[in-house]
Amino acid sequence: MKCVQLPIKWLDAETGVDLELPVYQSAKAAGMDVHAAISAPMTLAPGEIALLPSGFAVAIPDGYEMQVRPRSGLAVKHGVTVVNSPGTIDADYRGEVKIGLINLSHVPFTIQRGDRIAQLILAPVCQADLQLVAELDDTQRSSGGFGHTGV
Repeated sequence: MKCVQLPIKWLDAETGVDLELPVYQSAKAAGMDVHAAISAPMTLAPGEIALLPSGFAVAIPDGYEMQVRPRSGLAVKHGVTVVNSPGTIDADYRGEVKIGLINLSHVPFTIQRGDRIAQLILAPVCQADLQLVAELDDTQRSSGGFGHTGV
């Protein structure tokens, strides 16, 4: 189901010659795969963080954000994930979409130009109207924190 138009542009016309725009891999996929717009292979050492270019910018509509999330195959099979997952791209940002990756494995991982490195999810956003109060309503959970229901 298509919900809104998302204007997107290659920052350099040459970038789009051999790369795909973000693409949904199935009819019901929530995320669009984004491809690495690197000019040469890049190897992430264990524990290394890198910021990879996508080669494009987007005009996210008001009332939306774009979430940057890991690709499950990269994370589970290779230990490569989005370092600030999920990352958020705000509706007023018009710069290049970049993907921060980290290699959590114990072996180097090489990324090639065009590899699918993350997924992008367009999601609605509402801004809270904070109301300062003297007391909060009580709930069954109350202030029970991490692990309060057991393992």
